[in-house]
Amino acid sequence: MKPGLLIVDDDPLITDTLHFMLSQDFEIFVAETRKQVKSLLTQLDTPPPLALVDLGLPPTQHKPDEGFALITDLLSHSKRIKILVLSGQNDEANARHARALGAMDFIGKPAEPERIKAALLSALRFDQGSAAPAQPADTNTSGIIGVSFATDKLRNQIKLYADAPFPVLIEGESGSGKELVATSLHQWSKRHARPYLALNCAAISATLVEPTLFGYAKGAFTGANQAHSGYFEDARDGTLFLDEIGELPLELQAKLLRVLENGEFQRVGETTSRFSNARIIAATNRDLRKEVREGRFRGDLYHRLSVFSVHVPALRDQDEDKMVLLEHFRARYAQEAGMPPFSFSTDATRLWEAYHFPGNVRELRNIVIRLTTKYAGRTVNATELEGEFDLDLVNPASIPLPTDSQALQDYAKSHLRGVHAFDLDKVVRQWEKSYVEAALSMTHGNLSQAAKILGVNRTTLYSRMQTYQAD
Repeated sequence: MKPGLLIVDDDPLITDTLHFMLSQDFEIFVAETRKQVKSLLTQLDTPPPLALVDLGLPPTQHKPDEGFALITDLLSHSKRIKILVLSGQNDEANARHARALGAMDFIGKPAEPERIKAALLSALRFDQGSAAPAQPADTNTSGIIGVSFATDKLRNQIKLYADAPFPVLIEGESGSGKELVATSLHQWSKRHARPYLALNCAAISATLVEPTLFGYAKGAFTGANQAHSGYFEDARDGTLFLDEIGELPLELQAKLLRVLENGEFQRVGETTSRFSNARIIAATNRDLRKEVREGRFRGDLYHRLSVFSVHVPALRDQDEDKMVLLEHFRARYAQEAGMPPFSFSTDATRLWEAYHFPGNVRELRNIVIRLTTKYAGRTVNATELEGEFDLDLVNPASIPLPTDSQALQDYAKSHLRGVHAFDLDKVVRQWEKSYVEAALSMTHGNLSQAAKILGVNRTTLYSRMQTYQAD
């Protein structure tokens, strides 16, 4: 059976050519817009493992960068889909941004079909799996890799909450590993031998969420030719993971709340009550407290879901884990590809440790996959490595300053090479403002104590603060 390939491009000449050239090796699905992609994915039993996306899709009123937005859509629908990006604008900044969002690689137009085919076949060799790495569960790991304090705290929370029957709300940025945490909570619970079902609320049409969750009776709507059970029914005494819960429509939030309160629900088109004892785990990359304040999420549902809350830390807050994750993925993907692992030069190692990974573990993993393919058995230097980074997204305030002058100079070089419109005054102000805000936070707003920490007098500090307000 041929692997599925989704081609998304608004130019019929390109899609027809690619379809003709690639159909011998792949089962081809074609779409011209994000809307068509969403419709197509809802019709497929399983998402295709590969996607070839044109960044230059026509902009809409709400999404001028449709190509970038589609990368996020596809990964929301399936964490395992491998995305390669095509672009007529052979712009390194676009390539880096696409990779940071989760694309595996970038191919500039025009490109020979054979090159595209080789890149797609190469991508199939790698099993992306969850955004965060898993390993055989034991009493020390809970399936989560890392040595940082934040990772230790996460492991301890998983072990503490695993057997409780109450809901868990997992919060964290995209690509940080929320799905792995949900899986670990199930595997470490007494329910581990029972069903584990997952539904991504952002990857399904709002009209399909209710029948998918609760099931439906025969004739409940057009196309309902027979009765069908839903996720709550199928999960039974197991675990139901609701990913991207913040995308759940308001009208369905009340029905979900009812199930959480007493386990009672009804299939669409039925009046008979049914009951589920499934444990609910929800995840979101939104600030649900803010969503509640702004009326987009029910406060009672939020409180019911967050009996236990788990925060998955961003990779930029886990500096000690960057090298641990590098070693793990480098060994794993070298073995999968049957290639010798790459290594880093000293300068490249410094860049790796200084980079903030805006796409979190998913971005780190994809970088390792690309390095494994391009530099198998070689030593990767700093210039080669920085070509894989999205340096345009670097926020200087989010990266710790290197302590020695050479490392600082290396960082400055990588930043200057990656930013098209550099403003030295702006960068200096950002660093300065961050230190001032940190000192004020540490001293609970006491100007005298903050000035002492910063090594300036009180009037100087006050003057600087006035400048920030003027900006």
